[in-house]
Amino acid sequence: MILSASRRTDIPALYGRWFLNRLGQGEVLAPDLYRAGGGVRLRFSPETVDCIVYWTKDPGPFLPLLPEAEALGYGRYRFSYTVTALGEEWEPGLSPLAERLRAFESISRRIGPGHIDWRFDPILLDGERTPGWYGERFSLLCERLAPLTRRCIFSFEDPYPHLRGRVPQAGREAMEETCARLAEAAGKHGLPLFTCAEAGDFSPWGIRHGACIDKEGAEATAGYPLQAKRHRGQRGACGCIESFDVGMYDTCVKGCAYCYATKSQKRARARFAAHDPHSPLLAGWPGEGEVWREKTAAALGMGQLALDTIINKEKRL
Repeated sequence: MILSASRRTDIPALYGRWFLNRLGQGEVLAPDLYRAGGGVRLRFSPETVDCIVYWTKDPGPFLPLLPEAEALGYGRYRFSYTVTALGEEWEPGLSPLAERLRAFESISRRIGPGHIDWRFDPILLDGERTPGWYGERFSLLCERLAPLTRRCIFSFEDPYPHLRGRVPQAGREAMEETCARLAEAAGKHGLPLFTCAEAGDFSPWGIRHGACIDKEGAEATAGYPLQAKRHRGQRGACGCIESFDVGMYDTCVKGCAYCYATKSQKRARARFAAHDPHSPLLAGWPGEGEVWREKTAAALGMGQLALDTIINKEKRL
């Protein structure tokens, strides 16, 4: 199984100690998304978790905990690290950019550039943030981050219902010009570009469809082949493989104005205040009468024996 931590909130920034405790206990409660009163109780172990994917914009508080996670047997992990061109107007709760860039460098040095993806996401186009504006800022970020990763994934802001009227929607022409500017900057550094959940074809600029949790990257982190299927339930254009997300919506208090995962900052602050790092549940404690369906993680890996067989077969050929 691949553990996703998390598409729904910034666990490394806000809930690192809680997640470390979950790794130690080998158990986590994940509430149902669309109904109250329970969810899934996932039981797992280092033997059944092939890879952990940490999603974050601001991982500084979690970096000192990584050695503890590794000591528990969870040394197969990768980062999906978001660094945008947007500033405090859109991302008021993040640490200064210089600190976040240093954290990116620290992670890359620890696990290697092949295990940390740079997410340049989302792209918001309007009268101020033009394709040229993005091209200049992306180029400066490339100078710092391109040597520390093996790919950059980006997407344009999607019109989620709770964001309509709050974030601008880009036209096709502006999107294509932006892609051209990004591709020019990335090309100077030999950095491959991929889109995330974008239906449009940007291949004329050398940009390919990608996935934040892709099979090749997960296998590289796991160290063996994985029998993984496409993740059902994600957006139609999403190419991610299956994973189990341990987060909850409306729990991030960083305040990013474009956030798809936080509809209510008031609710997020209340849940953050109710958080207990010793609880099996991210926000608060499970209540009486709630129903938690048991689920046991199963490894997706073909195993070292299978890998050795493949290698030996290739040698014979």
